[in-house]
Amino acid sequence: MGSLSVIHQVLVGSVRRYSAMAAAGKGLLFRQLFEPVSCTYTYLLADTASKEAVIIDPVLDTANRDAKLVKDLGLKMVYAVNTHCHADHITGTGALKKLIPGSKSVISKDSGAVADIHIQEGDLVKFGNFSLEARSTPGHTDGCLTYVLNDKTMAFTGDALLIRGCGRTDFQQGCPHTLYHSVRSKIFSLPEDCFLYPGHDYTGQTVTTVGEEKRLNNRLTKNEDEFVKIMNNLNLPRPAQIDVAVPANLKCGIQD
Repeated sequence: MGSLSVIHQVLVGSVRRYSAMAAAGKGLLFRQLFEPVSCTYTYLLADTASKEAVIIDPVLDTANRDAKLVKDLGLKMVYAVNTHCHADHITGTGALKKLIPGSKSVISKDSGAVADIHIQEGDLVKFGNFSLEARSTPGHTDGCLTYVLNDKTMAFTGDALLIRGCGRTDFQQGCPHTLYHSVRSKIFSLPEDCFLYPGHDYTGQTVTTVGEEKRLNNRLTKNEDEFVKIMNNLNLPRPAQIDVAVPANLKCGIQD
């Protein structure tokens, strides 16, 4: 392993530890989990007093891992939440509901997906003394939500905003104009030191901040016309799992 790779790993580990320690200092348990095939991040948050927990963007392939972690930590998972209807993996929401009885699925009402609870702009997902505010951030899909912790120190952006990038806009009701305004009005309006946790990362990064992305994001620092031109010329391959993932996710991840 080269020296730069070693430095990167050290920095990633330091950020993870800082985030966990900062969360613990206010009674919040926080874990960032990774699924390598789709490069998806899953997030577990819990109130250490009540043990009530929320999991964000679980993946079917790692549902058993996530359920075991919830049980090992003595948590009561109340909600399994998705930021949107995913095209690159099957959600673990349905499986987790079976593995952890009593938990409920949550997704945007604009997603078109089945869930126990449908939410929209301004709604709160509450767990113990904490809550996540839903901010509507469409553009990648119509039903994209960003979840903002009640003290605005953390936000979970799904595919609307990635680290130095953003979700693609060429399928599932995608629209670059809509995404541009979503990010700039609903995410960039958060405090500059607010930690942003994306739905995916393909380069080994784990977290960013509002201030960093406002300065360094190669797409969202452009004006709207330039952003639209970039997004319309990405020429990315079709997601390998889209034909299976989208129908499954519209049914909360459970195939007939």
